[in-house]
Amino acid sequence: MSIATALFSTAATGVGPAGQPELPAPELAAAMAQYLQELREYANAQQTYTAASQAYWASIAQKRKLRTSKRANSEELTIDDYILTQPPVYSGPPQPINPSVPKERVPPAPAFVPVVGDFLAAAAQEFHFSPRKPQNEIEFKRAYARAAAAAGLTKDQVVRIYGFEATGNGTYDVQAGLEYNKPGEHAVSTALGYNQLLATNSVELMAEQGSQFLETLNDRAAQLLGDQKESFQSKIAIVQEMINFSTSVPDDWSQHEILAGTVKGLGIHAMNLDLDVGPLLQTQKLLDSVLFARAKGLTATLSAAELEMMNLTGDGNGFDMVTMPSSWRGQVPTANFFQPHGYEDNPVAQRNNVVASLIAATDAQMDEEVQKQGAKDLAEAFSQALQR
Repeated sequence: MSIATALFSTAATGVGPAGQPELPAPELAAAMAQYLQELREYANAQQTYTAASQAYWASIAQKRKLRTSKRANSEELTIDDYILTQPPVYSGPPQPINPSVPKERVPPAPAFVPVVGDFLAAAAQEFHFSPRKPQNEIEFKRAYARAAAAAGLTKDQVVRIYGFEATGNGTYDVQAGLEYNKPGEHAVSTALGYNQLLATNSVELMAEQGSQFLETLNDRAAQLLGDQKESFQSKIAIVQEMINFSTSVPDDWSQHEILAGTVKGLGIHAMNLDLDVGPLLQTQKLLDSVLFARAKGLTATLSAAELEMMNLTGDGNGFDMVTMPSSWRGQVPTANFFQPHGYEDNPVAQRNNVVASLIAATDAQMDEEVQKQGAKDLAEAFSQALQR
């Protein structure tokens, strides 16, 4: 269906709340004629914009494919391997308002996004599991700091990314959209915890790093006795169940995304709230990016902002950004590193629309957030972990 067909299919004459037109018939007829003319103009402008936008994003994908090929063949990149123009912006007329439709409408409800209560209910239903929650926030921060330090992450990376992702006072169970406990807030995604893992991240980490998690947990179990050991071994068995489910499909993000949308997938996401396993999941998300960069030959320690670029755009795109010569960063649009919908949903990347600006804005936000008490507490917990 074309844009024009879709738009004009919604232009049929409507009636008011009581079954009568809101305008007298002669006025309504004139208003509808004007509306239909404006609708044609709007449809034409939208078609022109859509064609330009599709061509632009096709060129972005083509250049990305070219860069991947050149890297695989050890060929040197040039700045011309990137699209250097910004995405098209719609500048046509606004969508006209149908005069036959009542003006007072109830705004649509936000799309349903499962929240912490749903994750916990799913874990109980599917795995008969309830996370071991910390007695207080400091206890979780200490557990996370120990896991992150043991993995070789730096304090700067850990604290600044925590500040950026979860705000400088984010709790271990903070969810995207619900950071400030304000009236009217609603969850905008399943992103959860200090590093804002999506449910798909949790499933993917279980699939790809599950054996490593089991090794760490079994080492801890070996140090326990009696009921504590038995309880911990029961948790290990549940983690194994989650791994089995996560590895039941090919190791592919789209496949893991499907699993993450199931009740079992939401139950796996609840593991982020567990004092023993949650810090491992949250740490591994950052560590995977560090290891990806090392495997590609980047030996320098990533700054927190650079690591966040990999977290934000995916490891491949993030690596592309952080290995770019500094002299290019002020010229290359951030759109080169996003899919169309991801870019459209990211106002920060749109406002800071070249690489240098996006990294600078990320650093500035981190500078602000690390001044908050939660970030200071995490920094202290990390320092203590290093002293052990």
